[in-house]
Amino acid sequence: MTSPTQSQHLFADVLSRVHAVCAALGGEGVLPAGLDLSRVVVEPPRDATHGDMATNAAMVLAKDAKAKPRELADKIADKLRADPIVERVDVAGPGFINLTLKSSAWFGALRSVLEQGEGYGRSGIGAAEKVNVEYVSANPTGPMHVGHCRGAVFGDALASLLSFAGYDVTKEYYINDAGAQVDVLARSAFLRYREALGETIGEIPEGLYPGDYLVPVGKALASEYGDKLTQQSEAEWLPVVRAKAISMMMEMIKGDLAALNIRHDVFFSERSLNENGNDRVGATIAELRAKGDVYEGRLPPPKGAPVEDYEDREQTLFRATAFGDDVDRPLKKSDGSYTYFASDIAYHKTKFDRGFLNMVDVWGADHGGYIKRVQAAIKAVTNDKATLDVKIVQLVKLLRNGEPVKMSKRSGDFVTLREVVDEVGSDAVRFMMLFRKNDAVLDFDLAKVIEQSKDNAVFYVQYGHARGYSIFKNARETVPSLPEDATARVAFLRDAKI
Repeated sequence: MTSPTQSQHLFADVLSRVHAVCAALGGEGVLPAGLDLSRVVVEPPRDATHGDMATNAAMVLAKDAKAKPRELADKIADKLRADPIVERVDVAGPGFINLTLKSSAWFGALRSVLEQGEGYGRSGIGAAEKVNVEYVSANPTGPMHVGHCRGAVFGDALASLLSFAGYDVTKEYYINDAGAQVDVLARSAFLRYREALGETIGEIPEGLYPGDYLVPVGKALASEYGDKLTQQSEAEWLPVVRAKAISMMMEMIKGDLAALNIRHDVFFSERSLNENGNDRVGATIAELRAKGDVYEGRLPPPKGAPVEDYEDREQTLFRATAFGDDVDRPLKKSDGSYTYFASDIAYHKTKFDRGFLNMVDVWGADHGGYIKRVQAAIKAVTNDKATLDVKIVQLVKLLRNGEPVKMSKRSGDFVTLREVVDEVGSDAVRFMMLFRKNDAVLDFDLAKVIEQSKDNAVFYVQYGHARGYSIFKNARETVPSLPEDATARVAFLRDAKI
């Protein structure tokens, strides 16, 4: 076998070598010829003392070979031992294969990193296939809070990785501007409007948004309309105030996201689904009804745990059970208006209509029970042509020296994302939001992330970078003729642990 391909990631290179060994065994009759090798992987071993890499080839191919995994592993291992980049091969347990590579393989990988710089690891695996990644999608009722932060950073990182892997990624934000919460926003902003006109409004009534962030909205309305809106009925002023408040809230949210270097490509309004004579929700339901996937009926009483949507009445139902869900789902409320789920079906249908067969949604932990029904709806409305992958992000517990952080005066009931970024910096926030697996609860201690100690992962990484940069700077000043990085004599690293 040849030396490592310098343009290829080392793990991918070793995987191709394992595939070549399997193909060779196919030629010898040990494995069936033309066997599907898509389940074969090469990854770091669970225990670093077992080697550099491990492969499950024998475990997943043993059945096709009609052999015991351990016996097949020994045959694969024998061939891998002949590879020029392999130092050692061990078979462990029932048939796992652990590999230790020669230093020259790592030196070759290091040279690739030096040559390719920030492009190292980029691939064309996505083949420019379109992917829609929807994340954040916070209600436009106020500034972003720290609870939104994790989904924002995770979604942005995921979109960047998909793009780096060759996918054509669209980053999308779904503006929830059609529910009752935006009418509450409008009424809250109207109070601030009256305040801007000189009226004493006193304590904000319960049920309205109390945060000071609505003061600028009130002032903007007063500047634009004077006292004109006070002379109108709520039915007249509410849509005007609502539109202004949503617009200003979205500008605030975009600013909050920009502070974390997050910028979406598309902002899709839920209200647009049923504006200007359009009834995309109704049209989508009609389309599903024509295929027999929507019907009028009654849901049976729930067994065991209560079903949140259950109402004992004749109603319009989506046949979700035909597509993998546990129960059929209502599409209309008792007052005849569409459920949020119905709007979600229509919204995801627009993604399909825009050419997206691959959709990724990043949701908060409280939406976990919503996954099956939306995936079922997408199967139905796209005739099983599109898929939805939902990533759940767990809660963030904001602490300072181990104690919960108090609420924000600006927001009224939560700590804003901007306050956190201003205190610890965007890099620290992004780093910590990705420090734990997305589906595990994260403790984010504001004091710890700015602490200059090895116990602070953010500082440790920044310190390592600064030290490395200092070494390079000193080397270039001391030895002006120092070769370029890509021609460095990396073999001098032989005695170092890589």
